[in-house]
Amino acid sequence: MNQPCFVTGGSGFIGQHLLALLTSKGHSVSVLMRRPHSLPALREQIEQLGGRGDLLTAVAGDLGLPGLGLDATAREQVRHAAVVFHLGVQFAWGLSQAQARQVNVEGAIQVAELAAQQGSRLLMVGGFMLANHGHLQRIGVNLQHPEQTDWDRLYRRSGAYEGSKLEAHFRVRARMAELQAPLTLVHPATVCGHSRSGHILPAQPLAELIDNLAEGRLGAIPGSAAHWLPLVSVDFLAELMLAAAFDEQQVGQEILALDAATPNLQGMLQQLARTLSVQAPSRHLPIPLLRVLLKIPGVPRLLHTDAESLDFIQTTRFDTAATQALVQRHQLHWPDIGQALQATARYLVNEPSAVQG
Repeated sequence: MNQPCFVTGGSGFIGQHLLALLTSKGHSVSVLMRRPHSLPALREQIEQLGGRGDLLTAVAGDLGLPGLGLDATAREQVRHAAVVFHLGVQFAWGLSQAQARQVNVEGAIQVAELAAQQGSRLLMVGGFMLANHGHLQRIGVNLQHPEQTDWDRLYRRSGAYEGSKLEAHFRVRARMAELQAPLTLVHPATVCGHSRSGHILPAQPLAELIDNLAEGRLGAIPGSAAHWLPLVSVDFLAELMLAAAFDEQQVGQEILALDAATPNLQGMLQQLARTLSVQAPSRHLPIPLLRVLLKIPGVPRLLHTDAESLDFIQTTRFDTAATQALVQRHQLHWPDIGQALQATARYLVNEPSAVQG
């Protein structure tokens, strides 16, 4: 089943592990790259993660450009892709609405249209908050008629990054239905490092949380004892994506990549603190109060925390029955999330390149 694939966002954290898994299974992969000359470095990284760099080729393009910046040669290069994996996104807290929309929304729609035109299955990565319908309604998503959502207002409420991810989801889903093209959606929880090696990139939200804990900047636990930050290890996320991408039963389906065994936030911080040999905070700070504090100029920088990140700390529990069915059908095995957390903390401590600046 060595089928050609096309991947956007391949140089990112999730993308690297997906490329490593795809190529280790023998799939040839074309990767959308703004800087194709970086391909040798990407190949080397993929080989370090257990993949085959020789099965990667670069496709010059950019999610922020009309037509993805693809010329005729590039379009021919990706035309035979069995699956288009869309992971590409501009991630940062504090993005402008225009920035986020151009890349994360319009770019996603162009990827979807490309997949539909060439008869490829589209597997698009969203986010676990799309499974929290109560939250979506509270911030203004019209779940019955998403096209009637006041997106400008929602962006002001949720921040441009999360707003653009939500808008991209609903608009791509509608566009693929209109084109009668195959779509599979995977919604990851906050991504933990590799379950064994701990490999993670420093810009990841969990890496920033661990850095705050290690540096003594986390004086209290956000939320209450009921709050948690749902996780999925990056290697198991890649396995779920691969399984879903080539499973005909997953066409039109949405997979929630979320490990229900994730401890509450207090338990998570205690586990991490033991690994890091630091003191875990014991007091709780209500989320509404933390939001107020983060509105004070200079406080987000001081705490290395942005108000946009708080929506991901949840009390909601999620239905993962569809995910469990996929896991069982493909005989996958959830890694121990506690061990993954410990491995991630050790990796961040031991790898100089992963240390926060």
